[in-house]
Amino acid sequence: MKKRVFIIHGWGGTPKEAWFPWLEKELEKRNFYVEIPKMPDTENPKINSWTNYIKKVVGKADKNTFFVGHSIGCQAIMRYLEKLPEKTKVGGVVFVAGWFNLMGLEPEEKPIAKPWLETPINFRKIKQHTKKFIAIFSGNDYYVPLSDEKLFKKRLNAKTIIKNNQGHFDESENIRKLKVALDAVLKIAK
Repeated sequence: MKKRVFIIHGWGGTPKEAWFPWLEKELEKRNFYVEIPKMPDTENPKINSWTNYIKKVVGKADKNTFFVGHSIGCQAIMRYLEKLPEKTKVGGVVFVAGWFNLMGLEPEEKPIAKPWLETPINFRKIKQHTKKFIAIFSGNDYYVPLSDEKLFKKRLNAKTIIKNNQGHFDESENIRKLKVALDAVLKIAK
């Protein structure tokens, strides 16, 4: 069965930005099926609409199903996994600039972020679905405090990687390739 990778973009993002098209091509060269869904109402992301959309796009998840999330996409993936039926296993998850805390938000962004920051996540349930988590951070991310790296280790037993000078790994950094994300997917998909 072909391995599937779903790349979930971030808040205000699109499937065609930054390093997503490059990662899609690289994985397809290696015989993965890759989908980068355009998430709903991306300027005003809501937990239920995003997790329900992931569920719809993925269909039946299994051990050949992998996820790559960017920023709020990481949150959406965790919350999607939390809702999966107990016995469902997925292949693994790569988080890029994932967060539990945020900094540098504009006043109008705070009400949008609030439910994502304050709605509890059941990490025990998430870990029932896979043990393979890799979380990638940048030492100079302007939204994600580096202290969140320790939280990914503690809460999900994630292997963590810290890169230098990658900002939020987004369009503003003009990052068109992200080899560390490709390597992470290949590692968890072995």
